[in-house]
Amino acid sequence: MTDQTSGPPPLTGSALAVTAIALALATFMQVLDSTIANVSLPTIAGNLGVSTDQGTWVITSFAVANGVSVPLTGWLMGRYGVVRTFVFSILMFTLASFLCGISWNLPSLILFRVLQGAVSGPMIPGSQALLIMIFPPDKRGTALAIWSMTTLVAPICGPILGGYICDNASWPWIFLINVPVGILCAFLCWRGMAGRETPTRKAPIDTTGFTLLVIWVGALQIMLDTGKDADWFSSPVIVIEALIAVVGLIAFIIWELTEKNPIVDLSLFRPSNFALGTTVFCLGYAVFFGNNLLLPLWLQTQMGYIATWAGLVAAPSGVIAVMLTPVAARLMNRIDARWTATLALVAFGLSFWMRSGYTPDASFATLVAPMLVQGVAMSVFFVSMITINLNGVPPPQIPSASGLTNFARITAGSFAASLTTTAWDRGEAMHQTRLAELSSRTDPAWVQAMSGLRHAGLGLQQSLGAVTSQFVSQAYLMATLDFFRLSAWLMFLMVPIVWLTRKAMGAGGSHAAAD
Repeated sequence: MTDQTSGPPPLTGSALAVTAIALALATFMQVLDSTIANVSLPTIAGNLGVSTDQGTWVITSFAVANGVSVPLTGWLMGRYGVVRTFVFSILMFTLASFLCGISWNLPSLILFRVLQGAVSGPMIPGSQALLIMIFPPDKRGTALAIWSMTTLVAPICGPILGGYICDNASWPWIFLINVPVGILCAFLCWRGMAGRETPTRKAPIDTTGFTLLVIWVGALQIMLDTGKDADWFSSPVIVIEALIAVVGLIAFIIWELTEKNPIVDLSLFRPSNFALGTTVFCLGYAVFFGNNLLLPLWLQTQMGYIATWAGLVAAPSGVIAVMLTPVAARLMNRIDARWTATLALVAFGLSFWMRSGYTPDASFATLVAPMLVQGVAMSVFFVSMITINLNGVPPPQIPSASGLTNFARITAGSFAASLTTTAWDRGEAMHQTRLAELSSRTDPAWVQAMSGLRHAGLGLQQSLGAVTSQFVSQAYLMATLDFFRLSAWLMFLMVPIVWLTRKAMGAGGSHAAAD
């Protein structure tokens, strides 16, 4: 972060207000694009003529590219300056958003989403660093509050805005709306901070380490995204991708542990606190991300919800999180972060367990109730885990540790997106087989259902199709409930791991959330 005593004086008046709003809006835009496609996925897949499983690439491609680009952020800002790097990132993100909006098929959309994710790596840490730079030292809390609120509000607006656009316009506009916003943010940020550039230096870059990182993460993600359609390891292509991922990971670890200036400082994992904390953070976020993807998918494909209402089901969790975050921040300064992390994991688990009781005729209120509990978890989960992770990390290594944590978290989320849809479809196939085995055309329930449909005027094939459709819908419901139940147990089982870490107090830990 820039030292206020030696750098330019803080901004004041309207210049401070306008620049702060522009920085917050840029953060909002980037975070929004990580969630806006979740509820829009069925619409995008249907419009492009692909399955929902293939459409998941729209989410995972962005997340992987964004995660891989995070380790480069520190080098880019040191080499070219925070202001230049941040403004250039906004402009490139805006261009990539425009290209996503004019995509003509799924491969082109995936390519542009990769570009969008790759160039957005510096946006969140850059906005936070610049907000702190332009505010007076005694107002840094205000700057961090602005940053925190935008990162919490954006996930609320993402599903709602994405659903509304898909239902009332067309899906390309979920990307095209970034164009005027991005241009305005870049202009205002450059005008307000062009003369406040940070010092630059010619630092070495670990090109070999970065290349190995891209290879093993990319190979693993492609394997997870294509494995189900290729029947997994019965396909030679999947086997080759798995081997590339494993060999690439091993080579990456060896190289990074011996490199003088590693792109990712793996030595940070030596202290057990960081290793255990990062493990829980990544697994918890992966489960959370997978559930946030599955719920709107199930609502739209099986429950008949339009995209807007699917987004509204998810929105209350973000509203509760925004309301409770100020309270949680004060609480974090007084008690051990392990207690608040436990609260978050238990609340997440309870939310998922409540979802495992959904029925085909669940009301909107019933669907929303677990999301309120999830909001409680969201209000303390991220800050608690960051505080635990950074506890005991020497101050010079905090930026590297925070960057590594964010890389691992984002990558875990992208992997979870692929695994979630695979597990869901496999669960549906298993339950459909069991339902078929338990039913028979001589079964009284089967005969009664067929008789009722025939009396309603449906032909034999139409009646068979209607009954089969009910089987599929019921199988997907059972697979969904299984996933929620498993997610709940995973959250509960992570609580003991948190207590293997050392005591950590929250003061000062939250500022590194997105470094």
